[in-house]
Amino acid sequence: MSDLKISNPDDASTAIPRVLRVSAAVSWRMLVIAAALYVTGMIITRIYVVVIPVAIALLLAALLAPLVSWVAGRKVPRALATAMVLVGGLAVVGGVLTFVVNAFINGFPDLQRQVVASLEAMRQWLAVSPLHLNDDQIANYIQQARDWLQSNQAVLTSGALSTASTFGNLLTGIVLALFTLIYFLYDGRRVWLFVVRLAPRQVRHRVDNAGIAGFTSLVGFVRATALVAVVDALGIGLGLVILGVPLAIPLAALVFLGGFVPIVGAVASGAVAVLVALVTKGWVVALIVVGMVLLVQQLEGNVLQPLILGRAVQIHALGVVLAISIGVVINGIVGALLAIPLVAVLNSAIRELIAAEEELPDTTGIPLEPSAPADAEPAEEKPAEDEPGDDEKKD
Repeated sequence: MSDLKISNPDDASTAIPRVLRVSAAVSWRMLVIAAALYVTGMIITRIYVVVIPVAIALLLAALLAPLVSWVAGRKVPRALATAMVLVGGLAVVGGVLTFVVNAFINGFPDLQRQVVASLEAMRQWLAVSPLHLNDDQIANYIQQARDWLQSNQAVLTSGALSTASTFGNLLTGIVLALFTLIYFLYDGRRVWLFVVRLAPRQVRHRVDNAGIAGFTSLVGFVRATALVAVVDALGIGLGLVILGVPLAIPLAALVFLGGFVPIVGAVASGAVAVLVALVTKGWVVALIVVGMVLLVQQLEGNVLQPLILGRAVQIHALGVVLAISIGVVINGIVGALLAIPLVAVLNSAIRELIAAEEELPDTTGIPLEPSAPADAEPAEEKPAEDEPGDDEKKD
């Protein structure tokens, strides 16, 4: 340190190594970004009752907006096009839900009979198994389970009451999501321009382009995910019908819904199908269902997702798993559902911002190379040499 000579206190920064100065500048900026993300997360958790319905409305808008634009392009007023698409979409969803519920109600008696038969077969197996459990021991275990339920009745009841208290929030969220969806479909561009005006004037164009890129990626993600979910549901549902597994149609609907949560949703819905097959048809059919689910998932992972989903969302599989895990930790199933769309939008928007930044000229005036120290001697200027023909000009 004794070798460092600082002639002017204002030039003390020149004595600090450039690597250290750059590291410090990056570090405090990262701290500011982390603090901003933390504050944003705290605000979102406070108003999640509003944020989640708006996010779901945005997903539905990404799915329905192209259809609204197509109808409006046929010289139909946009308000009428929005109403037609919404009514048609609600009719389709209501019809599918009615069909699934009726199938569940019709298949439940068969499921109940097969579950009872499976439990009886399990009881007989326990009697001849290496455990050698007799009827009295099995009845004792069942009674212990009943006693546990009775002793924890207060906890279970409080949980049920807590669930009932959230019914009002659920109803409010549905109404808010529907109301927001109407505005997104009818006047989404104007809503987005209102958000863009909050940015400084000199960057509004870049923010607008980034938002358009993010929404385009979201539209592609929703379309691709819906198509992949339909293929999964048809494949697994058809296999369950052929094998004679009860509740094949409700299970196929569950597979379809699970398809909107990449990787994790397919595994969870497939596990439910395997469990139902095991309880009702035995381990042989359950193993066949396991193979069928694995085959469908391999088709999805190696063919459908790279071909369809990969074009819309360029995210590594590790990023998908980590995003879903973070979403589950933050807000359970809803967080897992919204994690990948959020990452897809941010990925496309940030890429667009970076591309726009690289195209802009450098107007900061900051040199790329470190400036020379103040005590450095200026370079000697060489006298300008006379160009050929100067003497003639003087004459």
